[in-house]
Amino acid sequence: MPTVLRFMNGSSLYLLLADAVLLVHVSVALFVVGGLGCIIVGNRRAWQWVNSLWFRLVHLAAIGVIALQAWLGAVCPLTSLEMWLRTRSGSSVYTGSFVSYWLQKTLYYDAPHWVFILAYSLFTLAVAATWWYYPPRTR
Repeated sequence: MPTVLRFMNGSSLYLLLADAVLLVHVSVALFVVGGLGCIIVGNRRAWQWVNSLWFRLVHLAAIGVIALQAWLGAVCPLTSLEMWLRTRSGSSVYTGSFVSYWLQKTLYYDAPHWVFILAYSLFTLAVAATWWYYPPRTR
């Protein structure tokens, strides 16, 4: 067992893992939002990598899953995992370290469910439109 983990109690480890999941969750959100920006700006500046088929497929799949979850009323698995880890750590949900506090403030919003469905659907349409305006290239 790594030395750093030997000195942590169970609740500290769960809290650390919850913060790690939150960081992954924020990274996914940044990838989805920033990816669309990169596709648009990158095509205007002739960046070749923004039309890579792999990049575009992963980006489309990411927003597609998010929009589908919103339409189905499903909770994001990363949110569920993070909350489960925070509960296991003994801390209340949405509290934690300085980093997790600000990452959560950035990621989570209190709004009616229809607002998220609309926002995710419109964003998915914007991503789909980039496939038409800036088609991906296989080579």
